[in-house]
Amino acid sequence: MANSFTDIIAWREAHDFVLRVYGVTKMFPNEEKFGLTSQFQRAAVSIAANISEDYRKLSKADKLKFMNIAQGSLEECRYYIILSHDLGYINEDKYLELNTQIEKTS
Repeated sequence: MANSFTDIIAWREAHDFVLRVYGVTKMFPNEEKFGLTSQFQRAAVSIAANISEDYRKLSKADKLKFMNIAQGSLEECRYYIILSHDLGYINEDKYLELNTQIEKTS
């Protein structure tokens, strides 16, 4: 068993995804600061945060609750990747990189 949530592979992949999202959203237009930038970052952080919160939960119901929230946030991020690409905020390389990382996370 893992000694810490940081030992969980899913958390590590999710954390890496968060770092990538913060990296690409730095380049988004300033008018997106309180829109897409904020939403994308918050959804990405939610994935890793809910995995870490789940770590010490004992009941199956609690564990399922936090994993369901993490999965919902992951799907939200999938849409933000598509939207960011379609709006021209990320190029094809970043689009593929984020999609690859979110697949590893899921």
